[in-house]
Amino acid sequence: MDLIYGLPHQTLESFDQTLDVVIGMSPDRLSVFNYAHLPDRFRSQKHINPEELPSAEVKLAILQNTINKLLDAGYVYIGMDHFAKPDDTLALAQAAGQLHRNFQGYTTHAECDLVAMGVSAISQIGRVYYQNEHDLAAYTQAVHQQKHAIRRGVSLSDDDIIRGAVINQLICHFELQPSKIEERFNLSFANYFSNEQAELIQFEADGLIERHADLIRVTPAGRLLIRRICMAFDAYIPKQQPTRGYSRII
Repeated sequence: MDLIYGLPHQTLESFDQTLDVVIGMSPDRLSVFNYAHLPDRFRSQKHINPEELPSAEVKLAILQNTINKLLDAGYVYIGMDHFAKPDDTLALAQAAGQLHRNFQGYTTHAECDLVAMGVSAISQIGRVYYQNEHDLAAYTQAVHQQKHAIRRGVSLSDDDIIRGAVINQLICHFELQPSKIEERFNLSFANYFSNEQAELIQFEADGLIERHADLIRVTPAGRLLIRRICMAFDAYIPKQQPTRGYSRII
């Protein structure tokens, strides 16, 4: 079941009432994610009055209350706003260190090809991602002509693979052993990610991570900001000051 916080007129109290109803339904998995207000990208959102959206402080309170309430109800916090019952395959995979994440979310299937069908669907085969036509007419015409209805694609570089492995480990298990990355890819972690050290130092000062001899561990507070921590290793995101943008990510 998917729940969205940050919608117009939502309050801590109203979302708490929603949680009571949902917990009573006892779903196996829950995804509780932040509403992204992007009226310039999604025309229908222009009808929403931004002054009616809850503040970043209210959204943070909603998220914290949601985590505490679902944990008290017996759910496991998988991460990235996902929750599951202890006997769910996601929770079992995380406990066994076998959880994986792809562009669709958390999964128990690591390193498998994903072939998607339909308008704007995204596939991953080996080191290639590709997306189908997002215009219905163009997609339909391509199918009728028995052509590939592919709009665009990207082939992953070695750097993409290395950074993806680091991000996957942090986002799924909230800790990383640099030595394992070194062994897997035959590199020096400190040297390869030298440009990321400043952000890691700031994250540590902010109490988001703990660093030991061969371990980077995300703290409970850092789990709320795991997106921001992983962004430090994303080569496609412009580098920014580590302390900026926390509230927007929440």
